[in-house]
Parts: sequence; C-alpha cells; structure tokens
Amino acid sequence: MTREKAVVSWSSGKDSAYALHRVRTEGRLEVVALLTTVTEAYARVAMHGVRESILDEQARAAGLPLEKVPIPSPCPNAVYEERFEAALSRWKARGATKVVFGDLFLEDIRAYREKQLARVGLEGVFPLWRRDTAELARAMLREGFRATLVCVDPRKLPAAFAGRAFDEALLADLPAGVDPCGENGEFHTCVHGGPVFSRDIPVSPGESVLREGFAFADLLPAGAARSA
Repeated sequence: MTREKAVVSWSSGKDSAYALHRVRTEGRLEVVALLTTVTEAYARVAMHGVRESILDEQARAAGLPLEKVPIPSPCPNAVYEERFEAALSRWKARGATKVVFGDLFLEDIRAYREKQLARVGLEGVFPLWRRDTAELARAMLREGFRATLVCVDPRKLPAAFAGRAFDEALLADLPAGVDPCGENGEFHTCVHGGPVFSRDIPVSPGESVLREGFAFADLLPAGAARSA
C-alpha cells in the first residue's frame, strides 16, 4: 500500500527528532523532507540558535532533504506565515499531505498550526501529543537520543543550564515547575545523536551569551574555531 508523504517541522531539537523517530518506527507515513526556519541575519535555526552547518549535518545524518525557510530577526508573524506556508505549498505540490510536529501539550500552539496547515490543504500529525513529559524525557534517553541545551529562558530556568547535556542528571536538577521537556519554553535543545541518525554529529561547546533576553550556548561543528 502506498504511504502518504509527510514533511517534518524540524526545530533541530529533541522533540522534533523523537517525533521523526516515532513516525519512522510506526511506518504509516513516508517522511520526505525536513523543514526548518532559519534567521537570515545570523544563519541559525530560529529560537534555538543552532548553526546552519550543524543543521545541515543533522539532515545528512537523517538521510533526508532539508528545506530552510529564511526569516528576518525579529520576524513579524505575517512574514513567518507567508514564508512557511509558501514552503509547505511547494511540498504539497510534490505530493506531501501531512506535516509532523513535535508538540506535546500546548493546545493553542496546536490549534495555530492546524489553522495554518488548513490554509494550504495539509494535515498535522502530532505523534508525541499528550504523552507524560517526565516519561517521554526518559524514553528519549533510554532510546539513545543525545542533546544539549542551547537556549534557556532565564525567567524560567537559571541561565547556567545553557550548555548542559540533556540527561538524567539534568532532569534531576530541574527546579520544581519546570517541564522535563521544556515544553513551556524553559529551554530548547540541539540533538546530535540517536536512532534517527546514521551517525553521531560531533559537536563541541562554544561561547555562551545573553541575547534578547535568552541565554544561548553555542555548539560548534567538530574542528571549528570558537566564535559567538
């Protein structure tokens, strides 16, 4: 039976990676591409701050085409919607019918995504929806995902957590009220190992900076010079 084609909304982090893993494991959809918004000014993944060079390595290790959607920084919502929907329309023209997201439980975010998809005639798939996030975080670790916290909201989590590995020690140290997967915006990650990849992506720590109210911990491709 022919499987429906899907693209993955790829943040470069653990949740979108685990969503890709679940979809591939279930086998009902054929994933044909990753789709990522990248800031034009910084050449980095929007919000996460991950370098394009690492994003490119993720796509190669996942064995999937990558479409980067360039957006300004800051980005008016109307501009984001116009550019993201244009990219979705291109993949629809190539036969995609579904878009996979790593969202966990925020109803307003899911409703927003589904409204946006409806405008271009696509359907959303949310393979992690409503899973207990403490159990989900540990499932990611059990199944071999390796990630680093690359962006922290200091209003919700101490800035010193930026740059830490997403592991059992981190989960044990999270303050009360912080979601184990960071779903309320407490932190964002960059995934660099796990079963969605054919190989680990070698990275090394770069500089940590405070920018626009967030703590960012830079990750460098192996062998690259330290630079913010």
